[in-house]
Amino acid sequence: MSTHDFRALHERLRRETARSTADGRRGALRHVTPERVVAAAAEVRLGHTVSLAAPIETVPGADDPEPAVHRMTGPAPDELGADGLHFATDRFAMNVHGDTNSHLDALCHVVFDGELYGAVPAGDGAGALSVDLVEDGIVGRGVLLDIPRLRGVPWLQPGDHVTADELTAAEAAQGVRVGPGDMLFVRVGHRLRRTELGPWNAATRRAGLHPTTMGFLAERKVAVLGGDGNNDTAPSAVEGIAFPVHALAVQALGIHLLDYLQFEDLVPVCAQAGRWSFLCAVAPLRLPGATGSPVNPIAVL
Repeated sequence: MSTHDFRALHERLRRETARSTADGRRGALRHVTPERVVAAAAEVRLGHTVSLAAPIETVPGADDPEPAVHRMTGPAPDELGADGLHFATDRFAMNVHGDTNSHLDALCHVVFDGELYGAVPAGDGAGALSVDLVEDGIVGRGVLLDIPRLRGVPWLQPGDHVTADELTAAEAAQGVRVGPGDMLFVRVGHRLRRTELGPWNAATRRAGLHPTTMGFLAERKVAVLGGDGNNDTAPSAVEGIAFPVHALAVQALGIHLLDYLQFEDLVPVCAQAGRWSFLCAVAPLRLPGATGSPVNPIAVL
């Protein structure tokens, strides 16, 4: 995709979004209405809950040179067996926007041409569009589209693109349709490949969505986009713009992104149930002014 075509697509999506909303702060979450949340609750039929997050990594790897740090702060292990009452305590520190751990991107995470979503100047983003916007969580209907299942392969190879036509084909194959206010989850098999073959430098090569798929999301009024990779392909499909899907989804459309989820536990549950939609609850940490948060989305079938 040429830079010219990307900028034309970005401008079209940005203008269409600006015309369709009076509340720029909510972004695409405006599509998650109370009525749609109530309707999403009807997806619960089995009472089965499934995590969509991967375990937090604490060991350095090819895709995670600065992993999260988990340290026991007290008491010492040999003191826990002593008489009386004791409490085990610990501390975590992590890079939220890395290439391994499951996280949510707030609307202030992506700057393009000096602006955030809704033409908010980049300098005002932490206060206006931070993760505080989702402090009450995101609850609604989730839809999983499994692209490796569509292609008949275990995973997409690093550098491969998911097209808009494939999203539509996956809907037809799985008997589901993405609608307004939905959380769209697109599996490329990144997590399974990592488990089977080991970590690699995902910053340089990874499967993801082609930028033109953002037209599909805009048309369907998708509220949240989540993937088991970064959502963006590497190398980028657009010369000079490393993360075109982030720029289009977050900065143009106001869609919160969920990066580096894992769907390997959810796929067999959906396949056995014969349906690929479910109630989903996303609860980011309440981190004032933050550009994102670690997250553990829960699918309820």
